[in-house]
Amino acid sequence: MQEHNNQNEEMKHIETDQPEAATIEGKQRSAKPKKPFKGRGFLSAVGAGIIGSVLTLTILPQTDYYQNLAEPGIEQAAGGTGQEETSTDSGITPTSVSTGGDVANIVEDASESIVGIVNYQQQNNRYNGSSQDAQAGTGSGVLFKKEGDSAYIITNNHVIEGASAIEVSLHDGEKTKAELIGADPLTDLAVLKIDGKYADNLLEVGDSSALRAGEQVIAIGNPLGLDLSRTVTQGIVSAVDRTIAVQTSAGESELNVIQTDAAINPGNSGGALLNSKGELIGINSLKISNSGVEGLGFAIPSKDFMPIVNEIIETGKVERPYIGIGLTNLADVPRNYLGNLPNEVEKGVIVASIDESSAAAKAGIKEGDVITELNGQPVEDAADLRRQLYADLKVGDKVDLTIFRGAEEMAISLTLTSNSMIN
Repeated sequence: MQEHNNQNEEMKHIETDQPEAATIEGKQRSAKPKKPFKGRGFLSAVGAGIIGSVLTLTILPQTDYYQNLAEPGIEQAAGGTGQEETSTDSGITPTSVSTGGDVANIVEDASESIVGIVNYQQQNNRYNGSSQDAQAGTGSGVLFKKEGDSAYIITNNHVIEGASAIEVSLHDGEKTKAELIGADPLTDLAVLKIDGKYADNLLEVGDSSALRAGEQVIAIGNPLGLDLSRTVTQGIVSAVDRTIAVQTSAGESELNVIQTDAAINPGNSGGALLNSKGELIGINSLKISNSGVEGLGFAIPSKDFMPIVNEIIETGKVERPYIGIGLTNLADVPRNYLGNLPNEVEKGVIVASIDESSAAAKAGIKEGDVITELNGQPVEDAADLRRQLYADLKVGDKVDLTIFRGAEEMAISLTLTSNSMIN
């Protein structure tokens, strides 16, 4: 079952696909206008929406499903945090750089592993009060593993987010229901399970760390819906290890991505990016869609998605350190609402809400406190705080926070708990 995390420009125009009835065309989600910060009243209002970001202090990105990220312009392809470091074994066997094979043969071998994914969501009938599942959006997915009587599919979280039912469309047109094993909004990844009898062809996972700029890659997915299923586009690796800031259902985050000029369109989210050996080295997730912009697509690399996928298969979720606070960036709040906070404090995050059962509450952190350092390292904004938490720390670690409560500078220590404790 999907774990519901309570977490809550100009790479101008970063779009992301979101489900949409009858079409996969992504609607641009505009960034919400920032409201004035009105002291405690503001914090209470923000707090309600943010153990939303309650940072479960655990948060990421998104793409297909046509859902547009808050960053104007980043579009999730089908339908972000820097990628968290993890000690989990990725299970990827490093491969040497290949001179490449025949594209038609690679595509023929790989296409049967690419599936279409339909997100159904409940809609209420306003006339009789009944509800029924209706198609909300479509995306792509990749069959990559078979275990016992089950087969597993990787896709993007934003492709299946909010679904009451998920349907998988196979290469031969046959359809089957899928079970959601787990999803991680922060990394925009999800894993589905179907009956193993449908998985005669699996895509082998390659090692994205072997990629170099200029290498040929192939993208396969379902742009603009299942009518164009298993569309193939070709390009090169434009860059490796790009960092893209995105706004997800779990809050603002960052994704480590492969940049490619292979055409990626709404509906491609969750589809495959292949190297010249026909191996899966990326999950297509984002594109930049500004007027006049061409060939800027992004995929989550296998070295980052495999540890997350393996953890989801094993436990149904991704465990991360949890502080228990909702945040808003200090830079987003007018100075006249910040009371007697020293003028030299220009960067940091404001505690907008607190989980009363969390380590933050037990340590004495209060709404309105401004966090400026974590373990002696400056905290620029909420994304920076999450990046430090997830890249460098684990559940059970003790952390030292520097905060300002009005004009008073304070040091507060607490022990990180797990986001799995959230109901």
